[in-house]
Amino acid sequence: MTATRRWALLALALALLAGGAVAVAARPADDADEGAVALARRVQASADASWSGYVETQGTLALPEADRFDSVGDLLGERTRLRAWWRDDDAWRVDRLRATGEVSLRHEGRRTTEWSYESGVADGEADRAVDPDVRLPRVVDLLPPELARRVLDDVRPDEVARIGARRVAGRDALGLRVTPSLPQASVGRVDVWADAETGVPLAVELYDDPAAPPVLTTAFGDFSAEEPAASTVAFDPPPGVRVVDDEVLDIVDAVARYAEQRPPRRLGGLELTDDSSGAVGVYGRGVTRMLALPLEERGAGPLREQLAGTPGADVTDQRTLATIGPLGVALTDDGDGDEWLVTGAVDGRTLQRAARRLAPEPVTLDAAVRRGVQVAPAGRDDAGRGTGDR
Repeated sequence: MTATRRWALLALALALLAGGAVAVAARPADDADEGAVALARRVQASADASWSGYVETQGTLALPEADRFDSVGDLLGERTRLRAWWRDDDAWRVDRLRATGEVSLRHEGRRTTEWSYESGVADGEADRAVDPDVRLPRVVDLLPPELARRVLDDVRPDEVARIGARRVAGRDALGLRVTPSLPQASVGRVDVWADAETGVPLAVELYDDPAAPPVLTTAFGDFSAEEPAASTVAFDPPPGVRVVDDEVLDIVDAVARYAEQRPPRRLGGLELTDDSSGAVGVYGRGVTRMLALPLEERGAGPLREQLAGTPGADVTDQRTLATIGPLGVALTDDGDGDEWLVTGAVDGRTLQRAARRLAPEPVTLDAAVRRGVQVAPAGRDDAGRGTGDR
């Protein structure tokens, strides 16, 4: 399995990429007398701050292959080099630098255009789509400012602490440690390093084991707080480049729009959030997020085979579960054609509870006798109600 063909889905993913190869200046960093809660608020308020810079990320998660999710696996399992220009949330550009050429994301309003320089100028093609409510992670989500704000989403005062300061990209960066308190959390901690002057996050590091090296990192190698020119972020197609408007962005967007199923209001002990859309359910907060979406057999079958081959995978007739570092993934099958993919930064017990809720395992006679209850159809109690999370 090559590094460029690995599988992943993040829910929150969003909400789960982090860290960075930090450029350290010769002189020590100057710390500031600023509390953790105040610094967290300043980081969140920097969403519309303007900046530009060079970012490197490094993921260490070796993830199974799956055609529809390979791009996410690339982000989580290898080194990524990015050049970014950010005017505000409605106008930005991120170029992924590759040995074979660059792939550029240009965002204007609610539309994002992806253009590969590799396709050539004379006969190239650019794909443009309206940003959906839910989607797979993209390179923009690897940027320290974007990732840090997702990690800090709905964070509680007792989950943040100051950890001093250090130099990142030649600037003083104030340290903020996030320690998730939800019992479902699989992430041990996330360290955020915010620019002392602007509050813009310059580096983020994510740890599943606080005593081990980070499993995901992202950081600026150089950084400027000056506003980029509008012409730098705008997409003005060169002659010969055809712009194609895509109806859907990716598989998550397609499921959210067209699948008929609806996710449960509670899953694995976590509540459905307002970030959910259509058939796609998003659960939890901050870095402890879980995503659930229904899949058709033609998409679920190959994924199930890949997951079953993951070291330590737990396989039954009703579900396949696997964990890779802090990420967990489950694929269920209730035998009636309803198959759900569940994934996120949650522990194994939460993943199992979610899988049982979506595809209850049959209650055998022996198990029922041991529990002292009557045998009822799988997934129903003797009052006809569902026996999952309530």
